[in-house]
Amino acid sequence: MAYKCRLKLILAELEMKHGEFADLVGIDKSTMSSIVNNKSLPSFDTLYDIVETIREINPEVRLSDIWSKE
Repeated sequence: MAYKCRLKLILAELEMKHGEFADLVGIDKSTMSSIVNNKSLPSFDTLYDIVETIREINPEVRLSDIWSKE
């Protein structure tokens, strides 16, 4: 099953750069780039950290807002 990452759009709406967000999450910038460009899916731990970090900024965001099934 394929998933589409909408994190690039969400970060743009928050006016946050990918590298800045990667630092907040605690992952490598190249890993973040692969995720936001739909080249790879994150591990469960990274996925959890991404969602929790986004929710600290905007509690209204849900997992399904970030990733959707294609």
